[in-house]
Amino acid sequence: MDPGAQGNRTTVTEFILLGLTGNIELQPILFAVFLFAYVVTVGGNLNLAAICVEHKLHTPMYYFLRNLSLLDIGCITVTVPPMLACLQVHQCRVPYAACISQLFFFHLLAGVDCHLLTAMAYDRYLAICQPLTYSTRMSHEVQGALVGICCTVSFINALTHTVAVSVLDFCGPNVVNHFYCDLPLLFQLSCSSIHLNGQMLFAVATFMGVIPMILSSVSYARIAAAVLRIRSAEGRKKAFSTCGSHLTVVCIFYGTGFFSYMHLGSISALDKDKGIGIFNTVLNPMLNPIIYSLRNPDVQGTLKRVLTGKRPPE
Repeated sequence: MDPGAQGNRTTVTEFILLGLTGNIELQPILFAVFLFAYVVTVGGNLNLAAICVEHKLHTPMYYFLRNLSLLDIGCITVTVPPMLACLQVHQCRVPYAACISQLFFFHLLAGVDCHLLTAMAYDRYLAICQPLTYSTRMSHEVQGALVGICCTVSFINALTHTVAVSVLDFCGPNVVNHFYCDLPLLFQLSCSSIHLNGQMLFAVATFMGVIPMILSSVSYARIAAAVLRIRSAEGRKKAFSTCGSHLTVVCIFYGTGFFSYMHLGSISALDKDKGIGIFNTVLNPMLNPIIYSLRNPDVQGTLKRVLTGKRPPE
C-alpha cells in the first residue's frame, strides 16, 4: 500500500493472492498439474478449432464451436499462467492495475462464452425444429451478427464492472484468498460501501446469466419435444447426439457459474470458491473439446484424417 496516497481514492497499490495452498511442498506438484492442464487445454482447443475450419464442417454449428474453442483458450490463459508464475516464486503480489485488468478480461471472455452457448442452442433449435428455413435464418451474416452481439454485450458488462470496482476505495487489507482476482473477493476488501455494486452485480448476473439460461432451456425443451415426435429410433438417436454434447457443456457452465456468485460476500465459502474457480477456469475449457469430440462422429472422422494424414474425400 502507498502511505502517501491519502488524497487518492485507492491507497492499495497491489494485492496479495494466497493461491490454492500455502504449503510450499505442494506447490511444485500443483505447478506440474496445472501446467499439464494448460498445455492440454490449449492444444485440444486449437486442434478442435483447426478441425472446424475443414470444408466439410463449414456449418453454423462448427462456426460457433470454433469461436467457443478460441474463447476457452482465452479464459484459461487469463488465470492459469499468472497462477503458474506465482507457484514458481512461492508468492503472488499482483499490481492493482494487473488485478483490475484480469477482472476485465475474465468477465469479458466468460460473458461471450455464456451468450455464445445461447446462440449455439438457438442454432440447434433452428436446425431441428425449423429445418426448411434453417439455411436462410442462420446465414453467414446472421452468424457473424450473433457473435458480434455476444462480444458487444459482454464488453459493456465487463467494462461496467471494471469501472465500478476501480472507483472503490481500497485502504485496508489487500490479501485475496484466491488464485485470481474476481468481483466478490475485491468487494470484501473495499472500505467503501458496496451496496450499489452488489445490486448491480445481481442485476447484471440476471441479464448475463439467467436470461441466456432461460433462452437455452426453452430452445432445448422445444428440441426435445420435436425429437420425441420422430418415429425412427435411429433418427432420435442422431438428433440427441448432435445436442447432447452442447447440453452437457451448458449444464456444467451454468451450474458452476451460479454457484460461484450466489453467496456474494460469504467468507466461509471461499475455500469452496477455489474449487469452483478451478472448475470454471481450468476443467471446463479442458473438458469442452473432449465432450464435443466424443459425441460427434463428424469431428471424430475429421480428427482421424488429420492424425493419419489422409486427404478428405472429394
